[in-house]
This record gives sequence, C-alpha cells and structure tokens, in this order.
Amino acid sequence: MDVVEIGRSYAVGWGTLALINAGLAQAKGRSRLLWFLGSLLLGPIATFLIVVTDNPKPPASGRAG
Repeated sequence: MDVVEIGRSYAVGWGTLALINAGLAQAKGRSRLLWFLGSLLLGPIATFLIVVTDNPKPPASGRAG
C-alpha cells in the first residue's frame, strides 16, 4: 500500500464519519449542514459532542394560555 492509497482511505473514512455525524445531528434536532462541516474539521470529537449533548429545548411560546 503506497502513501496515496493510505491518504485516500483516510479521507474516505473521515468523509463517511462526517455524513454519519450529520445524520446523528439531524436526529437530535440540530443543523445537519453545520455538523457535517464541523465534523470535517473535528472528526471523532464532533461525534462525541453530538452524542453527549442534550437535545435543544423548543423555543418558548410568548402566548399566555
């Protein structure tokens, strides 16, 4: 296996992880695009952050009743 092949495999794995993270983020009510882009930079750290953070709270309604 040469260096180019190893680099290509690494890039495919990193990209796949970013897609998985985007799906996880969407399932938790977060922005799929932002987490995809963040995952390209952070990789497994982004996965950890998605899994351990709570779901976002729904916005409070201003209506009385």
